[in-house]
Amino acid sequence: METYIKISTLNDFIYCPKSIYFHELYNKYNTYIYHTNYQQEWKFNHESIDNFHYSNKKDILQSLTVYSHKYQLLGKIDLYDKSKHILIERKTKIKQIYLGYKYQVWAQYLCLEEMWYKIEKIYLYSLKDNKKYEVEIPQWEKLEKFTKFLEKYRHFDIHNYTQTNPNKCKMCIYNKLCDTNLI
Repeated sequence: METYIKISTLNDFIYCPKSIYFHELYNKYNTYIYHTNYQQEWKFNHESIDNFHYSNKKDILQSLTVYSHKYQLLGKIDLYDKSKHILIERKTKIKQIYLGYKYQVWAQYLCLEEMWYKIEKIYLYSLKDNKKYEVEIPQWEKLEKFTKFLEKYRHFDIHNYTQTNPNKCKMCIYNKLCDTNLI
């Protein structure tokens, strides 16, 4: 059986692979128990897309489930404008464009492309300050790095991983549960 990678976990994997384990462990519980205010705000901001209330234009696809057989990816996009061929991922507040953000939209792009959607531009949209940031469409060299990253993800062994960045542990909502908590 093939195992698909959830697109939403790509940024988490870069941040700390163990956080994905804890997220799945707590997935059954009410998020109010363990989510921070920032995460609750993100969830609230996403409700309009998840409930298909962001737009009533027929050219705006919202919360579309996407997949790629080639890359074994599965997830949802925030917005796709069919008339302008634009993919948009919304974030609560973008302070900088992290590699995980790029990987997330590149994964969405690859899925949509495999599903025969045309994409000419990719944007990250920061809700709090109403700014949009264009993300380059990945070309061969970046796709090769992305593919190697996916292989690293697929072959990750949680038992042989140690977080080395105490700042990541400090910001992690699961730090009290983690055996490698560095704070």
